[in-house]
Amino acid sequence: MKSLFVKYKSVIKFIMTFLVVYVVLSVFYKLYLQYSDGSKFYPDYVTNLVAIQSQELLQSFGYQTQVLPHPDEPSMKLILNGEYLGRIIEGCNSISVIILFVSFIAAFSGKLKTTFFYILSGSVLIYIVNLLRIVVLTVGLYHYPEYGDVLHTVIFPAIIYGMVFLLWIFWVNRFSKLNKKHA
Repeated sequence: MKSLFVKYKSVIKFIMTFLVVYVVLSVFYKLYLQYSDGSKFYPDYVTNLVAIQSQELLQSFGYQTQVLPHPDEPSMKLILNGEYLGRIIEGCNSISVIILFVSFIAAFSGKLKTTFFYILSGSVLIYIVNLLRIVVLTVGLYHYPEYGDVLHTVIFPAIIYGMVFLLWIFWVNRFSKLNKKHA
């Protein structure tokens, strides 16, 4: 048993670090959502911010856009040129994807300063790409509603998770301590 632990020490360390960071960040995020009462920023601050920023981006492209609190569920209705196209829910705010990204990078950590700045810049990039994803999805739904299901369930998740995967690969090959050990 001890020989297996020694043999797979780096794998066990990766899994344990990933799980601890993921669980801790997820618990904090769940607490944040639980205590966001939605009285000032509906349904919560980050989701509201994503909705407002999506609206502003769409307006900068010349679309008449409006976001309104959904009366029946915790989300923001997205209206483009007078047409209700969808809603921005908590799952659209990129925080869950960022938690996954951060957990992986922490599990394959490198130098502290490098790890911190990679997590920060990667998280900002994920957030920005998510905003662009919402904008392009909205425009796609407006102009090509028949492709709505494919756009929302296949193409755009592939883009956001594909980018996260590429960020992970870049990190492991370029900055992680694991790469330094095997170089």
